[in-house]
Amino acid sequence: MLRALMLALGLVAAPLAAAEPLVFTAIPDEDETRLQERFGAVADYLAEELEVDVRFIPVTSYAASVTAFRNNQVQLAWFGGFTGVQARQLVPGARAIAQGVEDPQYKSYVIANRDTGLEPMEQATAPEALRGLTFSFGSQSSTSGRLMPEYFLREHLGEAPEALFERVGFSGNHSRTISLVQSGAYQAGVVSYKAWENEVESGSVDPERVQVIWQTPPYPDYQWTVRGDLDERFGAGFTERLQQALIAMEAPELLASFPRSGFIPADNDDYAMIERVATELGLLD
Repeated sequence: MLRALMLALGLVAAPLAAAEPLVFTAIPDEDETRLQERFGAVADYLAEELEVDVRFIPVTSYAASVTAFRNNQVQLAWFGGFTGVQARQLVPGARAIAQGVEDPQYKSYVIANRDTGLEPMEQATAPEALRGLTFSFGSQSSTSGRLMPEYFLREHLGEAPEALFERVGFSGNHSRTISLVQSGAYQAGVVSYKAWENEVESGSVDPERVQVIWQTPPYPDYQWTVRGDLDERFGAGFTERLQQALIAMEAPELLASFPRSGFIPADNDDYAMIERVATELGLLD
């Protein structure tokens, strides 16, 4: 009602009737079957706030999310730190506009099967006991499941993963890493701390079989990134309205989709550390 009145009085601009919907995606950081349920309600929220058709499309891999953004199949994406850097390099004018309250100080958990006998270590203590074990990362493009943990392991232990571990694998997502380590298929692995908390809460983690033994130092991670032409497609000021809608998201059931306690503004410079580390590891051209 209030917005309708303001429109009638000319106090706000009417939304541009878009021939196409605003389409967004998200990296498949957990079990893919949950994605549609997690983000369908977010699409409904944004559609109501922005007064345009908003649709969520799932992707099968981290790389696919970047490709969809590059090819303009999606105009908005919930990226990890590294995939966001990749996407913005490929699409001039793209920008990060919002991040979770928790994302400037994100962290990863190194987990181990109980049969290894490994016990939790202090954060400042290098996990020397990991040497010689089989070890699973998540996706090859995951910030919390590969990029930053690999960087910190190299920094602490002085060797590349291939030299540190008997066998190195890439599970594809955090849920699968937890399952592999819990089953003993890999003796240890690394996951997003948020994904770990989700799996614990859902009852998917058996604490008698797997536990957290080390956490990384903090680093910046997830963010919403948009293409630079949204105002041209949806009307002047649309990108700012989108940013404000994300920051104003307060409903617990929506925030649980990420999961985050809320959103705050973000910009490309917030991810300079991620770009530097990815370049050092040879993962960016």
